[in-house]
Amino acid sequence: MGAWDQNRGNGVADEESVGNGTGIGIEKENLDAGALFVLQSKGSWLHCGYHLTTSIVAPALLSLPFAFASLGWAAGVICLALAAIITFYSYNLISLVLEHNAQHGRRQLRFRDMADDILGPGWGRYCVGPIQFAVCFGAVVGNTLLGGQSMKAIYLIAKPEGTMKLYEFVIIFGIFMLIMAQMPSFHSLRHINLVSLVLCLAYSICATAGSIYAGHSDRAPTRDYSISGSSTHLVFGVFNAFAVIATSYGNGIIPEIQATIALPVKGKMFKGLCLCYTIVIATFFSVAISGYWAFGNEAAGTLISNFTVDGVNLIPKWLLTITNVFVLLQLSAVALIYLQPTNEVLEGLFGDVTKDQFSARNVIPRLLFRSISVAVATTIAAMLPFFGDINAVIGAFGFLPLDFLMPSIFYNITFKPSKRSIIFWLNTALIVIFTIVTVLANVAAIRQIALDAKDYKLFANV
Repeated sequence: MGAWDQNRGNGVADEESVGNGTGIGIEKENLDAGALFVLQSKGSWLHCGYHLTTSIVAPALLSLPFAFASLGWAAGVICLALAAIITFYSYNLISLVLEHNAQHGRRQLRFRDMADDILGPGWGRYCVGPIQFAVCFGAVVGNTLLGGQSMKAIYLIAKPEGTMKLYEFVIIFGIFMLIMAQMPSFHSLRHINLVSLVLCLAYSICATAGSIYAGHSDRAPTRDYSISGSSTHLVFGVFNAFAVIATSYGNGIIPEIQATIALPVKGKMFKGLCLCYTIVIATFFSVAISGYWAFGNEAAGTLISNFTVDGVNLIPKWLLTITNVFVLLQLSAVALIYLQPTNEVLEGLFGDVTKDQFSARNVIPRLLFRSISVAVATTIAAMLPFFGDINAVIGAFGFLPLDFLMPSIFYNITFKPSKRSIIFWLNTALIVIFTIVTVLANVAAIRQIALDAKDYKLFANV
């Protein structure tokens, strides 16, 4: 598949024809509407850093104390640090593979394009593509649910006797997302994602401060860091915690983010990752450590839930309010960025590359099908309001294989490092370890859902 005419519509572009600042060039007829309109290559490394930060440093990090509750202090900190190192390494591996192929005349714009070119025809369509689509759409569902929960929390702070239900707030958030989903391209989110970067720092500071305040409060719960339960319960708890941590560090859209970078791409992704992981270290560790310190093995699926016990706030009302506001605002940006793979697929199916991006022929189907996708995500979120369990499933099913497993496979096949080299054996070890972890984490996540099923109720007001 080396010739341009064999790549019609698959988003794999010759580098020389992808350099005019639009993500296309004189060969634009060979790109489908998804690559042409959604994955425009106009961004700088800073824009890349904003996208990366929004996709990784999201409110899922508020579940990290919950993961620590199944791991304990030492294992929790070690796993959090190892996940940071491994994902930074893995994301760089994907970037190097993408840069290598671009330099050899084949710039891959999507995860499924990489899979088809590197693993063989069919891998993108039948394996990697569906997994990525499921995990990204699942992230949209999870963020829509958390958006509704944040709105409800703000509402109850202002009106403790309020009678509005969770699903009503989820619907309100979904309507807002329906409007925001019409942003035309990934690149058009760059300013929103800069604001998102500031917001994630803001709510992480608030969450950390709230944990410290609650921990020193007279009403603070008794801290217990022991990990109790049967050996089976403990083992599955550990792998469920792995899934939660994987979700927190998960991305799943590295190729699509790199596709937004203007040529030449070499070195820009690394700078963007350095910016992103500076924020990651500042936020993940402060929230995880302070939250677990304050609440121990009582840490809830999301840290903010621990700030209110039996209707009594453990932190000042104003701090709880602004924390929820910051979370709510960033959730819209996170949901938007994970909508992009869905938008790209829909644009590819229903868009017309021979017409202008903003012609009626393209705008009407874009408005219709993006609205339908958001409506579906909102309905699912309202029906199944259990963010902690959804979080674990997303991590186990999608983020673990896409972010911890595939990069090493892609690198070893593309560069064929010597079997005597450290990098070959390091990548091979990661492949073996995370294949096992992925299987066990999926089992643990599904088991947790089965255990919690007795508490599930459609459109529950939790």
